[in-house]
Amino acid sequence: MQRRDLIKLALALPLLAALPVRAAFDHSHAQWNALLVKHVRLIAGGNASQLDYAGIKAERATLDAYLAHLSAVPAAEYGRWSREQKLAFLINAYNAFTVALILGAYPGLKSIKDLGGFLQSPWKKKFFRLLGAERSLDDIEHEVIRAPGMFDEPRIHAAVVCASIGCPMLRNEAFLAERLENQLEDGMRRFMSDRSRNRFAPARGRLEVSKIFDWYGEDFGKSHRGFDSLTGTFARYAAQLADTADDQARIRHGDYRLVFLDYDWRLNDTTG
Repeated sequence: MQRRDLIKLALALPLLAALPVRAAFDHSHAQWNALLVKHVRLIAGGNASQLDYAGIKAERATLDAYLAHLSAVPAAEYGRWSREQKLAFLINAYNAFTVALILGAYPGLKSIKDLGGFLQSPWKKKFFRLLGAERSLDDIEHEVIRAPGMFDEPRIHAAVVCASIGCPMLRNEAFLAERLENQLEDGMRRFMSDRSRNRFAPARGRLEVSKIFDWYGEDFGKSHRGFDSLTGTFARYAAQLADTADDQARIRHGDYRLVFLDYDWRLNDTTG
């Protein structure tokens, strides 16, 4: 190396040292976890939940810091993560940005659908940046999480939460890579155990389930993660859907008429 190059290097080193260094991503999702622990209220025996939006709004700075932490992750860094790290990141991002969307109008709304318009639903609104691009909630769910061959995980439908009573419960903890399998399975079991969303009505011979299974039934029929059909899915969770052994056997044998329940779009607020 010539003397001139050494001088240039010596002059550049202080400038390089002064550049801010982005902290490594916190896969414990500590900020989001702390908010959930504090502001999610479990109801219905722990199979459903409500969120204290007023309480979390008072800690908006913590939420915003977490959202900024999510937005700062480069796509290249994300690409080096494990499958579980990626999926936990995306589920938490979806849920956290959904809460942020609600807080932008809270308390002046009764449903997330109040934020939509004639030309655009709230799920298609690009209001945040993630993995180097402007994104909407639909982008996260449908273009990334549900993309064929990406995760092939039907149980995300009991994990991503649309801020509505009809949704599966918002967990009172963040999703974590090292616990993701157990959290996803636990979420499905709790969702299926919630009689306001999924239930067997033996007197009428009806299995009454969430509209989610109508909208996304195909995701439960592709043999991903052991889910090969809707009837197979209901048989798998028969113990959660019905209380007696006889009724559970009827579900496992497909002895019912399937009915999709109306979706409750009211805000999942503790004041509701």
